[in-house]
Amino acid sequence: MKDTITGTLSHRLEDNLVQLVQLLGTSTDLITKKLELDESTHIALLYIDGLVDTQVLHNSILFSLQERCTPDQMRDLDANQKIELLRKRMLIAGDLSVTHDLGQFVHELLSGNIMVLVDGTSSALRIGLPGWEDRNVGEPSSQSVVRGPMEGFTENMRTNTALIRRKIKDSQLWLETFQIGKVTQTSVSIMYLANIANPDLVQEVKRRLAKIDTDSILESGYIEEFIQDTAATPFPTIYNSDRPDTIAAGILEGKVAILVDGTPFVLLVPTFFVAFFQSAEDYYQRADIATLLRFIRFLSFFITLLAPSFYVAVTTYHQEMIPTNLVISLAAQRESVPFPAFVEAVLMELTYEILREAGVRIPKNIGQAISIVGTLVIGQAAVAAGFISSAMVIIVSITAISSFVIPETGMSIAARIIRFVLIGLAGFIGLYGILFGIFLIVLHLASLRSFGMPYMSPIGPYRSNDLKDSIFRFTWPRLKTRPAESMIQNLDRQSTTKQKESADEPKKP
Repeated sequence: MKDTITGTLSHRLEDNLVQLVQLLGTSTDLITKKLELDESTHIALLYIDGLVDTQVLHNSILFSLQERCTPDQMRDLDANQKIELLRKRMLIAGDLSVTHDLGQFVHELLSGNIMVLVDGTSSALRIGLPGWEDRNVGEPSSQSVVRGPMEGFTENMRTNTALIRRKIKDSQLWLETFQIGKVTQTSVSIMYLANIANPDLVQEVKRRLAKIDTDSILESGYIEEFIQDTAATPFPTIYNSDRPDTIAAGILEGKVAILVDGTPFVLLVPTFFVAFFQSAEDYYQRADIATLLRFIRFLSFFITLLAPSFYVAVTTYHQEMIPTNLVISLAAQRESVPFPAFVEAVLMELTYEILREAGVRIPKNIGQAISIVGTLVIGQAAVAAGFISSAMVIIVSITAISSFVIPETGMSIAARIIRFVLIGLAGFIGLYGILFGIFLIVLHLASLRSFGMPYMSPIGPYRSNDLKDSIFRFTWPRLKTRPAESMIQNLDRQSTTKQKESADEPKKP
């Protein structure tokens, strides 16, 4: 809005108030308090009800104006001197500044600040006293862990930046804020370690944010679509998380975090394919346990992607690959099923997606009951009625459970989308169709970029040193360097000098 409102404030207090009514209308939450400090000093305090801390306003600001401002102090001062006297000596507030621009005045007012107008000057005093209701810091909802911090981001950006600074107490952790959205004027900030992050990456992030030209930014998903390298892919090329420890770990590796006011989900760029199979808990468990869990996640991804299509291909075109006893069992199950395996798989997958989406929308107090009805009753009834075979119910159930093993929902959704394509290829030409689909997926992944970085790094291009924390997770003493994929300034994660000295010392008897 400050970009669409031009001009400066007037010297006359009443003219400014009239102009604000023209801009904001007769908004009932716009509070105007007129005060007369002496016969020649008239001021007005303006704020939006619900966006400022009214208790501090009444106990500190109004108290300062009424008790500390005396006529003797204001006598023989012009309007500009009076506003400087208020700013420097009388108002009890830490966040004070002066503005002359009308657009900036309206923006600060709507951002939860108290604006003070003094008759006779075109300057306005801004007092930062935000006081809207916030959600308390609670447990992350999308990326739960068994061991690790149980705190998640909130919708308040300042709370989110504080959560990150609690974990990274370094002077090189820089924060830059921009206003994006011509109407919403949403605050968007980037955080990075200036001595580690690649300067070219930081400039690229700023350039892409500066190119955004839209009316509104209501969630970080808006930013994600504007700045991603390509939209022609089901795979997420920007990582998002509501966990402060995950974002802090990414910043420590030289990545750039993008925070959007009003959402608990923070973006992290650049990102890579293997990052979506890593969990914050991997670094709080032993290295061997973390490696095993990562293998399970990759296995679950392939099950989610391939299980239904493989079943369709084998039962339709390649029965010779199935053991004889299993073939007889499947044939007996499918004897009364009126649909081919391809149609059966598509119907079951669509039914599961409908139930899954309904589970998200249904009120929590009845959601569990509906889920039980949808999964058990409907599934059992479909098998008993002969519409679906028992084997297909098992395949779809395993596929559904495997999709929840993937830590990041974006990658899980991508697997769900591609799964339908592979089912179609399997129903058309069997295993050859699946191999063709996998070949196209690998080529597509190899062509993707995340802020110019290869999406499949460190697998392609191959970097042996970075494999220590990709599919595997080595112990912390062996993770001496940061990943080189982002071309960061400082690769050294830890010093080995003390370790070497202690190794050279003779062992005590």
